Amino acid sequence: MGAWSRRNVLAGGAIATAAALGVSACGRSGSGARAGGGGDGKPVGSPSGGPTASARPVNLIGDGSTADTGPQPNQPVPEKLQPGQRPPQFVIFSWDGAGEDSKALFSHFRGVAQEVKATMSFFLSGIYVLPEGKKHLYLPPGHKPGASDIGYLADEHVKATLTQVRGAWLEGHEIGTHFNGHFCSPATGVGNWSPAQWRSELEQAIGFVENWKTNTGFHDMDPLPFDYRKELIGGRTPCLLGQKQLLPTAAAMGWKYDASSPGGSQMWPSKKLGLWDFPLQSIPFPGHSFQVLSMDYNMLANQTGGTPKGDPAKQPYWQQQSYAAYMAGFNRAYTTNRAPFFVGNHFESWNGGIYMKSVERALREIAAKPDVRLVSFRQLVEWLEVQDPAVLAKLRTLNVGQKPTDWKQYTTPQAV
Repeated sequence: MGAWSRRNVLAGGAIATAAALGVSACGRSGSGARAGGGGDGKPVGSPSGGPTASARPVNLIGDGSTADTGPQPNQPVPEKLQPGQRPPQFVIFSWDGAGEDSKALFSHFRGVAQEVKATMSFFLSGIYVLPEGKKHLYLPPGHKPGASDIGYLADEHVKATLTQVRGAWLEGHEIGTHFNGHFCSPATGVGNWSPAQWRSELEQAIGFVENWKTNTGFHDMDPLPFDYRKELIGGRTPCLLGQKQLLPTAAAMGWKYDASSPGGSQMWPSKKLGLWDFPLQSIPFPGHSFQVLSMDYNMLANQTGGTPKGDPAKQPYWQQQSYAAYMAGFNRAYTTNRAPFFVGNHFESWNGGIYMKSVERALREIAAKPDVRLVSFRQLVEWLEVQDPAVLAKLRTLNVGQKPTDWKQYTTPQAV
């Protein structure tokens, strides 16, 4: 149940909630990069469509669904900490599911990201680019062909999702994976999958992206401007389950990180099986003595017991409470050990959309703080990997909420 008792509910319970709404518990995803921080501060293109890549070389891959167009634009150059330098405050907003439907939340948060100069991680569910009419092509481990615990998108929303993914990548956002069918049951869910089953699921998620033109017939659309097999270096499992069995497969496929672990502490990250481990974090939950995971569903689970349609009279309080939780987690790291702060979210309308409002408010407020880097997980990996390993090891000795009396003791190589 996590490190903070039963109240630290995992995202798996979102499945029943989603069924009632007719949407996925894995939402749609947004984008971003901070001037002087996560990126060069100059995202390009329009959230309603996508930036063109006319000036970039286009080497089509396979059926032309994807293409190698060169290095991803709008990426920061990672810099090594100077001796005695206080680390910047990294903040990663990530979105599980990453699809665009009639709520248009993917495009909305791409627009927000442009305004605040942020980059984000979008964890795309592979079946969101597979038409429902072709769902038999999905062979989920331990389930019948085409089975899924989240819905397939309408064809128009598959097309919209492809447009958003294309534009997001060109703006500098990361396109990771949330796999496919989002199975969370104790008996047949992803928590029971073997490394071989994870390999099958992951290969299918990649294959749906690599072959969307064949599967959809949308041959008039431009290709996605990246080689997904090369770009994909991390993701988040459904319901935050199955990481132990996934990691051997992920490592063999060249991943650099995994963001599936629940209940992490706000401390500097370490590695598991050679991959950076970026867990959802336990953060203060205003009005309670316990902490909550840094994800919208976990707040909903504690506020309404998991129902997406709680008491309308209480929704303003819940919105303020979730915003305050995000800010409490951010401020605890920002004012003390500067551990990277991870937020997971879904594009959804639970409790009248209050979690979209609270996370956007927090995002805008955090973006205005000095020395903040709003980056993707991919960009954080690149920064970590240019640091002195001894310095990172010393930073990991800082406990939650521990403020150094002198940063020189932690970021000066000869001192550590």
